[in-house]
Amino acid sequence: MDQFGSSMLWFWICYIIVTLIGVLHTVFNIYILHMKPMDENGMGEGYEKTKPWHPLYNIICFSIFGFIYLNGLEYITLQNVLLTGLIWAGICIVFDVFGWVIIKHPWSLSFKEFYIDYQPWISLIYIAIFLGPIIGYGITLL
Repeated sequence: MDQFGSSMLWFWICYIIVTLIGVLHTVFNIYILHMKPMDENGMGEGYEKTKPWHPLYNIICFSIFGFIYLNGLEYITLQNVLLTGLIWAGICIVFDVFGWVIIKHPWSLSFKEFYIDYQPWISLIYIAIFLGPIIGYGITLL
């Protein structure tokens, strides 16, 4: 993979941005749209209503940041594009286990909540992250 450090920089910036968008969407739903917040029974309506939007945040953001990363390379190969998508999706899959399941915080979930109850959204998110650099590559061809 060419310029791995650059790839990781753009990946982590994008990951943080996507996470912030999701949090801000939830806060908007709770405070502006007056949806129910999380309680002892679950994450709450404010969060639940954001779930269908999560793949959209990811496909847009990871495509933009895939484009930015690829645009900084001297030569772009299809192998590098696919490898970038695999690495980005793989890092998310592993990091999410720790960040959203194993490490306990107010928004952490159980394995079942994250990998079963969050379907089909979590699978679509990981597919979107994999496709981000591929779409970014398509944009570089325009």
